[in-house]
Amino acid sequence: MKRGGDLAITVLTGIVAIPLGLVIALLIRCTMGGPVLFRQTRTGLRGKEFEILKFRTMRDKRFPEEPDAPRITRLGDLLRRTSLDELPQLWNVARGEMGVIGPRPTLPEQVVHYSRRQRGRLDVRPGLTGWAQVQGRNSITWPERIELDLWYVGNRSLGLDLRILVLTVRVLLNPAGITAAGGVNPGFPAPTEPAETAETAAATATATATATAATEPAPAVIGLPRQATGPRTVPPLRARPSRPAPVGAAVEEAS
Repeated sequence: MKRGGDLAITVLTGIVAIPLGLVIALLIRCTMGGPVLFRQTRTGLRGKEFEILKFRTMRDKRFPEEPDAPRITRLGDLLRRTSLDELPQLWNVARGEMGVIGPRPTLPEQVVHYSRRQRGRLDVRPGLTGWAQVQGRNSITWPERIELDLWYVGNRSLGLDLRILVLTVRVLLNPAGITAAGGVNPGFPAPTEPAETAETAAATATATATATAATEPAPAVIGLPRQATGPRTVPPLRARPSRPAPVGAAVEEAS
């Protein structure tokens, strides 16, 4: 039934989206050249990977180290603020890789850091919009977004989906949280910093305390909690042995 509703919404939306998409594609081609679409691998239902589609919003890099933010064109900024860059994902919905409502699909590099419980986020098709999107989008941390998505998975219903659709319209009319500060979504380990497990953290703290006691002759040592070494405001997620994950989605990967 949900799949049928997704297809019905896709067909009805496509009546307007196809002509609009052709105009957008022409404008991108004239201002930035090709390609018109941005393609990226994301993780979907039950961990199956697929290629998500978006309209391109950034020009090519002028030099290898050029940051993402300055590369966003005026047209690209408009597309992001109106969420029109997401229009090509109607094709992902038509192919069954996505639904209209569901958790936003994330990068495989992020998914490998999910705990077993957090992988419950993959029990439904990813969506064009979802509960986390109408609660703050990219202005909230990844762990918070995952918790909101898990709540949706456990409480999803037709009534909740209709509520999300109504709230999505309100968000589109009053855009907020499109990208996080600096274009980075907080909450994941830095590329050069593997996620630290609880056992590793405990071992590090013990070794530090032992070394301090051995080198300082003070009669008593007051143990203080180990300070955070990065900008994260939440503890890192438990990592599985794999390649490290980025701090967050890059500007082009914001949602």
